[in-house]
Amino acid sequence: MKLLRFSTGGAARYGLLEGAEVVALPAETMAEAMACTDANGPRYRLSAITLLNPLPAARLFCIGLNYPKPHPLGGEVKGPANISYFLKHQAALVGPGQALRLPGVSEQFDYECELAVVIGRGGHRIAEADALDHVGGYTILNDGSVRDWQAHSVTAGKNFFESGSIGPWVVTADEVGDWRDLTLCARLNGKVVQDSKAGAMFFGIPALIAYLSAITPLLPGDVIATGSPEGTGATQKPPRFLRSGDALEFEVDAIGVLRNAVG
Repeated sequence: MKLLRFSTGGAARYGLLEGAEVVALPAETMAEAMACTDANGPRYRLSAITLLNPLPAARLFCIGLNYPKPHPLGGEVKGPANISYFLKHQAALVGPGQALRLPGVSEQFDYECELAVVIGRGGHRIAEADALDHVGGYTILNDGSVRDWQAHSVTAGKNFFESGSIGPWVVTADEVGDWRDLTLCARLNGKVVQDSKAGAMFFGIPALIAYLSAITPLLPGDVIATGSPEGTGATQKPPRFLRSGDALEFEVDAIGVLRNAVG
């Protein structure tokens, strides 16, 4: 199933995408939408609604340095000994079709295409062998990054207001198949800049779930952004940071395309 959050000019609601139509669901959160069995609500044309951030209340766990690539701050990312993670604020994200906000205090505004895991069943100290049973679905996250601020504080560089994006919807795990076979692709003004299999991660999704759930119980609706492959703007030669008017597309097969322009 493709589950989304949308507006028709009034209050936001959750829905199920069926072809070119969206069926409204009696749900107040994405976790409730994933568990919903009542798909008999009003129907809307997809072209007549506005898609919103599908997970506006989710806790956002972001994984860093999880693919082999040049480091955006210099050097090479090689197999790290440990998982590295940071937290992202919801205010740092916009939904599909919404404009990304230039940071204003920096010209080093960058993109990162990431496969994001949505927890369906919570748990504490989850074993790797059981981890995928806790995955409810997947979405796409653009981990917008301000590189010069990231150099002195990862949290600062990753949390500029409306610098990143998420969506366009959540695809339930049963429709995705083996996550390792998924291809991540980012396009900047139509040019492919990132292209990688998710299976290239140093630490796979089961390891990430086990690690994070050892620290704190994971809750239904939590999001784990699993890291970004080679091709970010900071590692281009010369670096290519985002400018007003740039058009970005972040695609993961089996999920869809997340589109955002830079305002």
